[in-house]
Amino acid sequence: MALLPILTAPDSRLKKTAKPVAAVDDAVRKLMDDMLETMYKAPGIGLAAPQVGALQRVIVLDVAREDEPPQPLRMANPELTWVSDDDAVYNEGCLSVPDHYADVVRPAAIKVRYLDEKNEAQELEADGLLATCIQHEIDHLDGILFIDHLTALKRNIILRKLLKAKKAGMDKPAEPANISGGF
Repeated sequence: MALLPILTAPDSRLKKTAKPVAAVDDAVRKLMDDMLETMYKAPGIGLAAPQVGALQRVIVLDVAREDEPPQPLRMANPELTWVSDDDAVYNEGCLSVPDHYADVVRPAAIKVRYLDEKNEAQELEADGLLATCIQHEIDHLDGILFIDHLTALKRNIILRKLLKAKKAGMDKPAEPANISGGF
């Protein structure tokens, strides 16, 4: 396994749409494992392949609390097949938008279909933090950052701060202040 560099906004590669994987083979499994290692080290609770420069529809996540054993999920070609009419608000953060957090409204519950690390089709129902994290990571596959759900004013303030930090050579992986940080 290897640690991968995490791209930070406003890197234009984060705005590209990822391509589906044909199958979960050894190369995709290695990418998933490397992404998990990178996510845990950051630390974060979710990571999408475009965040590490791979334009493939692959996400990994683990929303287990620190006092629980790891419960990693590896998903290729995740697709939402149902979303609830009820909404939930979470204070989201992102490894590609270090040190910035904002409330984002998303469907409270979802159903997602995907290929697991064994290339087997799976379907998962999720709510709470897991539902939010899955939606956040799927957004990355479509070139959408959590700040794109904010008002233009808030988004532009965050992007200006990130650009200023990059120019100053100060960009670094986020260190989440709470469990909602570091998707």
